[in-house]
Amino acid sequence: MKGTIDSISDTLRKGRINDSYTLLRKYYDLTIINVYTNLYLLDNINSGSFIVTKIENWKNGTEKLPEYRVMSKYIKESSQLERINDLLKRDERYKQIRNRCNDHTHYNFYRHLLLNDNEIYNPNRLKYLNGFSQDIQAIFIQHFAYIFSLKDYYMMSSDYIDSLEMGLKPEEDSQYWVANFVQEVFDKVVKCKRYDIAKELKENTYMQLEL
Repeated sequence: MKGTIDSISDTLRKGRINDSYTLLRKYYDLTIINVYTNLYLLDNINSGSFIVTKIENWKNGTEKLPEYRVMSKYIKESSQLERINDLLKRDERYKQIRNRCNDHTHYNFYRHLLLNDNEIYNPNRLKYLNGFSQDIQAIFIQHFAYIFSLKDYYMMSSDYIDSLEMGLKPEEDSQYWVANFVQEVFDKVVKCKRYDIAKELKENTYMQLEL
């Protein structure tokens, strides 16, 4: 996923907005795959084994993951993610983002093809760049909300483990501290763009997020 973000950054620097949207669709897919695999593991793991055959087969290259629509449907129908899904589907933004990505990928409009030419003057270039910024932030927020809802301990700071490794007694409740960068992105992106989601995450976690 980090590699795709790096590719998006490199492509935008070269002024290839159309190609960037194609990579954005790939990033969108990666977030759904990440959420789906984590959710599927939680739903199917049992006390007798930590191996979930479907995911293990995918890792080993002997079985494909379901197509995007199946994974997306699985996520949207999850009882564990019901409250977040209710917030995410309050409007059509994610459907619209997906449609924009597809339009750019398949050159559905001539104007999208022109957005890949960095040598011609395009008076709407800034508008498309601003739109791209909003779209990638929206995908990030959706991914953050899903993963935080499923495995909020992924966001834990290292203080608790660092203390144990050094033979020290961890500070009280330090296992619930979030990493500094998590709080920072929560403040600068999630709270600013989707306060409703930020509030939901804060109210349903033991992690010490500051709202």
